Amino acid sequence: MGEKSVQKKKFILETARKVFVEKGFKKVTMKDIVDACQISRGGLYLYFENTSQIFLEVMRLESQETDDVFSDSITEDATAADILILFLREQKKELLRKNDTLTQAIYEFYFQNQLSKKDNMLKKQFDSAVKIIEKLIEAGVESGEFSCEDCKGTARNIMFVLEGLKICAQTMGITAETVDREILYILRALGNEEEA
Repeated sequence: MGEKSVQKKKFILETARKVFVEKGFKKVTMKDIVDACQISRGGLYLYFENTSQIFLEVMRLESQETDDVFSDSITEDATAADILILFLREQKKELLRKNDTLTQAIYEFYFQNQLSKKDNMLKKQFDSAVKIIEKLIEAGVESGEFSCEDCKGTARNIMFVLEGLKICAQTMGITAETVDREILYILRALGNEEEA
């Protein structure tokens, strides 16, 4: 794919993301994306076959960008506790974003498309985060920063708490104080009460 094609595809994905944020997943049609991009229908179908394919690519790029921002924020001398707290702070920012979030569209997509575990990007991201948090907790236990007997179970619990908070943020609304309280509870459970 030439540079011009790469840029066009990137433009389509960035524009489609805005459409998904505004309308969710269920209501978006290929025509909506064509109109938003101001391109021909054939121009869109040259790159994508359907809205699901576009949405999966939007999610992949969003995940990659989030990972890059997180990785770029970690200093060389960061401890396991520093990295976990940074991760939780990034999650807090995401939870408190009122606009410009794909959360509703993501849940609509997965409710509409019953994907196998192998094809479920949300499950892959969840499982990957659990593994990373588990390794962080293990490193923190080794260095004496954390106290934990079941690192994998604790990591899984942290991710379930964060997923629950995401749903609450979308359905009931959530305050910074609520998120801080849950993060503090997580840190206390690990024997670390540093402010997140």
